[in-house]
Amino acid sequence: MVNRPEAQSRPRGRPRAFDRDKALAIAGETFWQFGYEGASIADLTAAMGITSQSLYAAFTSKADLYREALGWYQSQIGAFSVTALREPDVVHAFERLLMETAVEFSRPGRPHGCMISTAVLACAQENEAVADMVAQERDATLNALRGRIERGIADGQLMNETDAAGLARFVGAIIQGMSVQARDGASEAELQAIARQAIEQVRRFRSSNENAPPAQRS
Repeated sequence: MVNRPEAQSRPRGRPRAFDRDKALAIAGETFWQFGYEGASIADLTAAMGITSQSLYAAFTSKADLYREALGWYQSQIGAFSVTALREPDVVHAFERLLMETAVEFSRPGRPHGCMISTAVLACAQENEAVADMVAQERDATLNALRGRIERGIADGQLMNETDAAGLARFVGAIIQGMSVQARDGASEAELQAIARQAIEQVRRFRSSNENAPPAQRS
């Protein structure tokens, strides 16, 4: 039997009709703009340029697509917050976090605000599982803020009596408020003005002897 050249060059398996990663990013921006309930399957497929059958085949369900979209947002858009909190000085870490939040929440050419901070605050009963999923993401953010504050206390950069949980919730509330105001049209400069006020509050908890050598710290 002689193999025909065209038969040899034909790829095996069914070719993927679309770029999954690109489609996920587009879905992420669609959810970011309209919210979970606001983004219909028709909105998503139109933006992604695929059929509903392809969407379900690639992502199983709207809820699973949203879960993956949240992961896309955290890794591609929200990664700046993780980097900011790695700053060695805790006050500088929160200064960088809040100032960069103002920039990212108001960046031109994409939805404003945060996809997670104010997402799915109220929903239909059938979407409560999605709301719980997003609430867990917000809890994880609060835990990260609290963990950084507690490390700042342990390092002697913040006063021992600092209420780590309360300060973390304060910063979290500021970020959520900035998200709402960004969605309402607040500019980068206006958001940075909010950030500067919050930074001043964080500075109030700086330890008076945090610059002293470790042996001299009380």
